[in-house]
Amino acid sequence: MSLLPLVFMMVSMSNEAVNSGRTGERPEENGLIGRESEVVPGRFGEPQEISRAIYSQGGGKACPTRPMFLCLHGWGSNEQDLAQMMSYVAPGNDYVSLRAPLVLQAEGPGEFGSGSGAFSWYHDSLPTGEDLDRDIFAAATAVDNWVTRHIETGRELVPIGFSQGAALAIHLLRVDPERYRAAIALSGFVAPGQVPGTAPADERLSSMERPVFYGYGDMDSVIPKYEIHAAAAWLEEHTWLTMKHYRQLDHAVSLPEFSDLRHWLLLNNISSGVM
Repeated sequence: MSLLPLVFMMVSMSNEAVNSGRTGERPEENGLIGRESEVVPGRFGEPQEISRAIYSQGGGKACPTRPMFLCLHGWGSNEQDLAQMMSYVAPGNDYVSLRAPLVLQAEGPGEFGSGSGAFSWYHDSLPTGEDLDRDIFAAATAVDNWVTRHIETGRELVPIGFSQGAALAIHLLRVDPERYRAAIALSGFVAPGQVPGTAPADERLSSMERPVFYGYGDMDSVIPKYEIHAAAAWLEEHTWLTMKHYRQLDHAVSLPEFSDLRHWLLLNNISSGVM
């Protein structure tokens, strides 16, 4: 399987306003900011902003007639991670890969073993309950705002994420389903939606039948089984779900999963399927 050359374009964005989801109210006034985290400094639900992205060849404009992928990495990773994976998944499509805003390890050598740094979308590796609701809404709002500012309105977008990024890819549909063509969640989970206002488009999403690919390993040692089952049930109810599980696969991706994903992309007219 050949890898196409990747031309990365580093983009540093200026500070941008973060939409709290309710006009005229500060997030702390409407319950969208929660308690202090004991893992990553800050409070669950604090407004975020995207500061770094890399594009595929041609600045993400080499294949303008095909949907663009919006790549969202997992805990302790960075924007380079899923960018490298896209050569296996959809080499004929453009992509943009975003860096999560919460810093676990700054760029340079460190405990995570990467000179590119390590980052997180949430204030914990696997937040739950109201903590997850608040953090995932803040992250989805930041990504959606970035998309509004940097991607042409008519360009079809497909969020694809791993782990934390998989949950975020799904949540973008729960915040702005009209903007996103489909979603791909690899080893992910869903937020419970207990905090009012953190999943504002769930009802609209249910009527739209957005295609979702959800893949996971049956030996996943990070995402609890009950979270996987909860995600599957929620997606079955709210989206046009294709679910695949992989024997002996831990919290990771695999070549069989890529093969299934490419087939799904072809069936949904998202990519050509050509390698």
